Amino acid sequence: HGEDVARKAEQAAANGASPMEAARRAVSRSGDRWAAVYSPGEYEEFEEALDGRYTGVGLWAREREGRIEVTRVGDDTPAADAGIRAGDRLRSVDGEKVDGRPVTEVVSLLRGGSGGASAGTTVRLGLERGTRVWSETLRRARLSRDTVTVGALASGATVIEVGAFTKGSGDEVRAAVRRVPAGAGIVLDLRGNSGGLVAEAVTAASAFLDGGLVATYDVEGEQRALHAEPGGDTTRPLVALVDGGTMSAAELLTGALQDRGRAVVVGSRTFGKGSVQMPTPLPDGSVAELTVGHYRTPSGRGVDGHGITPDLEADEEALQRAETVLGGLGRQSRGR
Repeated sequence: HGEDVARKAEQAAANGASPMEAARRAVSRSGDRWAAVYSPGEYEEFEEALDGRYTGVGLWAREREGRIEVTRVGDDTPAADAGIRAGDRLRSVDGEKVDGRPVTEVVSLLRGGSGGASAGTTVRLGLERGTRVWSETLRRARLSRDTVTVGALASGATVIEVGAFTKGSGDEVRAAVRRVPAGAGIVLDLRGNSGGLVAEAVTAASAFLDGGLVATYDVEGEQRALHAEPGGDTTRPLVALVDGGTMSAAELLTGALQDRGRAVVVGSRTFGKGSVQMPTPLPDGSVAELTVGHYRTPSGRGVDGHGITPDLEADEEALQRAETVLGGLGRQSRGR
């Protein structure tokens, strides 16, 4: 099907039509729900997102009742230096009112439009906090997305939250595991993790496994296997926390930890995206990301369309349930 899309794009180029449009049509007819065709600019953004680096001011926002509200400000970012805080209302970007706009559009404005702006360019924000209304001119910077954050629970357990598998996040998980105090259990929070780079998920698995199989997948009928590196922490109590937003590479990691008896999985059934995409460059510089195969967990379970069922179902109180389970696992390992 990849060859078919590439062939249609080449035919279009030969006929003076748009290869990107021809590829998009072929993809929409193919029934490949995870395929996408990106313009060169869009693909650069897509790769930048996986790289975990972007140019911007370091604030996260959401839409609330038609208004745009700042939800988080990254440490050591232009937004933090300007004193912007979570809860502030964002009224305008470079004089353009943002009320009623989708958050994705607002984020695009903050980054400098469709192609993105370069570091060092300025952006003027209109802000509101309570009765105070002011504007702030910020200089965009090259920032790295914090995809791995580490916290502690009252019980002394460590929570390692992985938002996505971007470049370097697997090593960050490994480093975080090494820093966990002796005797403390770990909650690996993969809720809302939309996946990313499979190699990073395998590195993260290596933090908790001593070598061995993480997943198998087929590319055009050829079987391939992914293995953990030896030397991970195999004894510490571990709970993997998942939900319906846990996708793709994050499901691959969850399936490996569950099948190999390394973690108790708590939460709700995961999304069910068990396919592998690879890029095909097209004649006009656009890129088609096409599904080339599907992966299976170490015991041979397919994830695509099924998701992973947790060992213990939990919704609102998932983190508390995880903490309780960890307590039990800790007692069990001490009692051996």
